[in-house]
Amino acid sequence: MITKEILKQVLVSNQKDVERFQLVHRELPSADFPCHVLMGVRRAGKSFMLFQKMQEMLAGGHGWDEMLYLNFEDDRLALFEMSDFNLILEVHAEMYGKRPMMFLDEVQVIDGWEKFARRVADTKYSVWITGSNAKMLSSEVMTTLGGRYLSTEVYPYSFQEYLAVKDVAYDSMSLLGTETRAAVTRTWNEYLSWGGLPESVNLSVKRSYLSSTFQKIYLGDICSRNKISNPLLLQLMLKKLAESICQPITYNRLSHVLSSVSGKITMPTVSKYIEFCEQAWLLLRLRNVSAPFAEKETACKYYFVDNGVVNLFLLGGETLLLENTVALALFRRYGHDLSHERVFFYNDKVEVGFYVPEDELAIQVSYSMAQSAETFQREVTALKKLPSVLPCRRRLVLTNDESGQVDDEYGTIEIMPAWKWLLSSFETNL
Repeated sequence: MITKEILKQVLVSNQKDVERFQLVHRELPSADFPCHVLMGVRRAGKSFMLFQKMQEMLAGGHGWDEMLYLNFEDDRLALFEMSDFNLILEVHAEMYGKRPMMFLDEVQVIDGWEKFARRVADTKYSVWITGSNAKMLSSEVMTTLGGRYLSTEVYPYSFQEYLAVKDVAYDSMSLLGTETRAAVTRTWNEYLSWGGLPESVNLSVKRSYLSSTFQKIYLGDICSRNKISNPLLLQLMLKKLAESICQPITYNRLSHVLSSVSGKITMPTVSKYIEFCEQAWLLLRLRNVSAPFAEKETACKYYFVDNGVVNLFLLGGETLLLENTVALALFRRYGHDLSHERVFFYNDKVEVGFYVPEDELAIQVSYSMAQSAETFQREVTALKKLPSVLPCRRRLVLTNDESGQVDDEYGTIEIMPAWKWLLSSFETNL
């Protein structure tokens, strides 16, 4: 049973934790709106963003009598139930006698949390909520919240944020210098291989951290939450998806591959496993803009929320890592709401890696265009043909470190390093 005394102890100890935490500042959602839901995979930095907001308020002259922070994955709150939410406000009122701004971390572990969130929003509280389960933004939950919360997807660090954490300059003047440009490209290679989970950035041995995080937090969480009795099968599926990042893959194909190594696995089981990984924000789905409805649902491309996780499954997968990085950048920019998709791939006689209808943007990804004439022709030919079926204002081939251009009747196809594209106005306008 949760008591007032337990809640008081947790609130006070959390205050000290927030005050002494060293942060790398990220762009926060607009303060003009009072209520926010921050969504994303575990360890992406959602809690750090709450800490940042609270530290900014403290620096601005506000005190703990005006703020309330709880992390619902705190062991001390293991017995917390939906009926205990009122107790939080009672305890804060007894301690301070003021109406607090609430910061509720990983609130999805409490069944029925959305009813409390709706009620406090209706009574004009300011509330910031984080969660690691995509079900939090299901149509049922959002209907309950009734438009009172702005939702923000939180991803691991972008390349710009990664450079800032590493204290590597990346302005236009720095990129002209030999040594400073080399520092950017060296950091790019690290980011490409190991991703941007905030706690991994300054570790000298990233693989150990990433492996531990994947096994304990992601894989373990997905299995326990969904009562999966065979974690090895789930891991094999994720390995196959990592190896297939550049290509659409069907439930049927995955079922055959997994059945060949671990006994009969049905398509409904594969579908459910993918759904569980999507709910945990570990996998991000991309649909074919040109496909009929049934194929849109069953023949998709899948990306991972962080390159470091992908790299655990690969050996020499530079092209796959590069495409995954580009996909994440597009999801950061345009969001990943499967009910209102804004990013697709195109596959109908020719395949184009990414297509964004609203900006008429088409992107191919190739680690090296200089590898062979066949590679060059494949990537460029698809972009040459696409404008005959879909409007294209801008066509790009993103590489690891090669530049150039190809002109045709529709204009120019740009060839440029992906890291340079990431540092261009594309991401600074987020």
